[in-house]
Amino acid sequence: MTEPTAPALRNAPEYSVGELSNAIKRALEDGFGHVRLRGEVSGYRGPHSSGHCYFSLKDEKAKIDAVVWKGSWGRLRIKPEEGMEVIVTGKVSSFPGSSKYQIVIEALEPAGAGALMALLEERKRKFAAEGLFDEARKKPLPFLPRVVGIVTSPTGAVIRDMLHGFEERFPAHVIIWPVPVQGEGSAAKIAAAIQGFNAIEPGRSIPRPDVLIVARGGGSLEDLWGFNEEAVVRAAAASRIPLISAVGHETDWTLLDLVADARAPTPTKAAEWAVPKYSELIADLADRSRRLRIASRRLLEAARTHLKASARGLPRPEDLTALPRQRFDALDQRLARALLANTRSHVLRQSRISGRLTPGLLKSVVDRRQQRLKDGWTSARSALMRIAGDRRRRFERVGGRLRVEALSNRLDQKRRALEAQSKLLTSYSYQGVLARGFAIVRDDNGVMVRRAAGLSQRQALEVEFADGRSGVEVTRPMQPGDRGPGGSGAGRSEAGTRKKRGGPPQGSLF
Repeated sequence: MTEPTAPALRNAPEYSVGELSNAIKRALEDGFGHVRLRGEVSGYRGPHSSGHCYFSLKDEKAKIDAVVWKGSWGRLRIKPEEGMEVIVTGKVSSFPGSSKYQIVIEALEPAGAGALMALLEERKRKFAAEGLFDEARKKPLPFLPRVVGIVTSPTGAVIRDMLHGFEERFPAHVIIWPVPVQGEGSAAKIAAAIQGFNAIEPGRSIPRPDVLIVARGGGSLEDLWGFNEEAVVRAAAASRIPLISAVGHETDWTLLDLVADARAPTPTKAAEWAVPKYSELIADLADRSRRLRIASRRLLEAARTHLKASARGLPRPEDLTALPRQRFDALDQRLARALLANTRSHVLRQSRISGRLTPGLLKSVVDRRQQRLKDGWTSARSALMRIAGDRRRRFERVGGRLRVEALSNRLDQKRRALEAQSKLLTSYSYQGVLARGFAIVRDDNGVMVRRAAGLSQRQALEVEFADGRSGVEVTRPMQPGDRGPGGSGAGRSEAGTRKKRGGPPQGSLF
């Protein structure tokens, strides 16, 4: 059976291994061209150091190697991930070095919305585990920002609506960083815009924003996918400036919404959140002022009521001065006796030593005292000159540091204190007592009369009033059974000292 076919096999063209591999490569590329292939990513380890990416696509029946060249990798809108179901577009080729066929991928997309949602949920769990969505790390929005930075497309209705919202509420300085909000490279440019605003140093020609807004209109999940990329999420998480996410409509959501400091349902609402409304500020200020006036009035009324209640509990002025007045009277009585005893003591002492004094003794004592005085004056004069010099030099040193104002203030304080003490002394002196209607009675020797008993008829007395002194004469001495005011009193005089009938008795100062 093999003998007839042997000559035919010997007549077949002869190929080298390389020629056969290249022929198979050309046949695969010419036969299939561009194909769309659906499968699950397997063995994905990221781009190689060369920039190329190698992995496999598989299903339940087969497996094929896949490669993405460096030039195509940068244009991929969706990056492959392990276990991700994708639809790729590329050319079927072979690698002669290992006799394997592979697909060279030029475009890659998830296999339907379900795959995108699965990828979105996977990224959500990843970032949540890192703590990027924690409420504790989110920053509060400024109350009244002066500069607002907006990251969005410079064309379209979004930026016009936001600028109109700023003009209606509270005009602010708006800086727009134009970026594409969908398509290839949009995620990288959005992340670069957020990082660029944060890189602005305060005090430069371009002001640093107080709040950032990342905004775009609504769209499908694929249109909003750039705001789910890792670069955008991490740039928003690292932003030191408070950031508001205003992507899509209220029903749309992205990973940027979760990591931002605040999420606005629409771009117009983001403008309302960024700056307050001027009319609302005025109304709130008026309401706060009204409440402050009411609270102040209530506080004042409460303080006034408390003061009145406290005043009712204070003692009367006459009760406060009764005890000091009594002490003054007692001291006055003791002072008169003490002065009399001191005078007598000095008289006796003078009497004892007067007999020992002679002119010669006095002269010698005077001479010694004069000599001692001269010596003391000489030493004192030199000491005073030395002290005066020291004081003059010290005064010159500190004179420059003295201020007229400080000395004047100190003098005013001392003057006020002296006036207060003078008023107090005046109130405690006997002249103050005389001004209140009392009088002092003295006999012809100038001794104060403290008792009515012992006065004789027609005895001359002197009465001191507040405005002067007057001489009087006793018309009737005190009889048995008479009681003077307060148990003591001076006799009646012809100078108007008779007591009115039925009037209240006048007490004595002593």
